Formats: sequence, C-alpha cells, structure tokens
Amino acid sequence: CCVCGRNGASVNCCVLGCEQRFHLPCALQGECIIQYFGSYRAFCSQHRPQQAVDRDPEPQTECLFCFEVVGDRKSYQTMLCPACQHAWFHRQCVQVGALPIAQGHGRCSAPPGPPFMLLLFLLYTHALHAATSAFHCPLCRNKQEFREEMLRMGIRIPRRPPAWETAGAFEGLMARHSRCDASECLCPAGREQAEEEGPWQLLLCSSCAAEGTHRSCSNLRDSADSWECQDC
Repeated sequence: CCVCGRNGASVNCCVLGCEQRFHLPCALQGECIIQYFGSYRAFCSQHRPQQAVDRDPEPQTECLFCFEVVGDRKSYQTMLCPACQHAWFHRQCVQVGALPIAQGHGRCSAPPGPPFMLLLFLLYTHALHAATSAFHCPLCRNKQEFREEMLRMGIRIPRRPPAWETAGAFEGLMARHSRCDASECLCPAGREQAEEEGPWQLLLCSSCAAEGTHRSCSNLRDSADSWECQDC
C-alpha cells in the first residue's frame, strides 16, 4: 500500500502506467479518490481529479456543514460547490452528509478533521435526505451539478435509503403502551380496556411509561393525575 506500506493493497490507480496501490480504508489518509459510480475508477494522490477552482477560500471561511473554519487554500480536504462557487466545506463533512442517517447509529472512533459531534449533528439535518435527489448544495441548493461534482470527486452517495427506513422496522418504538399491568386487573372488559376518565382510565408510569394501570386496579383516587410502577 502506497499509504501505510503494508501488504494486501487491492485498489490500484486506473491511470495507465501508474503502479500505485492502496487499501480502501487508506484512501482518505493518502488523499486518493475512488469514484462510486460507473466503472468505479480509483486514483492515487498524484493522478486524482481536481476541482476547477482558480482561487483559495477567504480567511476564516467556514464550512457550511459543521461551521468550522476550512483551510486557507484549496486542497484535497477542502471542497467548493461548482454551481455557486461560494459554498466551501470539508470533504469529510460532505461525505457524512451524503450517507443515510442509519449509518450514524454505529459506534466508531472520532475521525480526523472537524469535531465528531458536529459531524453527528449533520446526520440529523442534511444527511437525512442524501440518498434521494434532495442532496444539494447547502447554500445555492443546486442539485444536479453539485451531485455530479461530488461523485466525480469521490463522495459516495447511496442510490437508495437503507431498508430499515422503508420497511417499518422501528414502527413499534412509536407505539404507546396500552395495557393494565396490575397484578390483578379488575376491569370487566380486560386489561386492554382504556377509558378517558373514571375507574377504568389507564395511567402510564410517569417515569418509564412502559407499564400502566387502571385507576381502580391500583386504588388510585380520581384526583390522582400520575402514577409510578413498582420498578420505578
């Protein structure tokens, strides 16, 4: 590997005559580019595509994703929107913004560059729509030219959202508890009965909301507006 020097490098630069090889995880550190579309071409740091930018960022220019200052000159880590030519951002920030929100749920070490917590924040804003045509420049909101340039510069944009977003895998988490969990339920209609008021009004635990009881099943007065389960 031309980056880490270890064996097992399976990605080679696509430029004819170039013998540079690297590991896929080493691409970012070695400032290499892999294009995640078409023929999936890879480029070493010497032959990688360059943005058509004839100027450097102004001093104290902030990344429009994480609001940290970008570098003082154009580089592999500093990118520019090709449409408006005013939006600057870190490569890692726009890459995080291009991934579906599901991929932010894993546990990993903080990457180099902007603070990791700011990158996580991106997952709950711009990144939520990245796997669709809504992925756009945060300043001028250009979609087509911005998307094509990001792909050319090695930003991986998924073609579809993760399956859990469309398969309803987490629908149960939004369901409200609706059952009396008293050791002896006195309601004639059963534990699932829940009325808006009266002895069979169902109160949920005010701490965990994971257990419930009818007023009469726990000897609660009509004036009681809260209840806690035994575990809480």
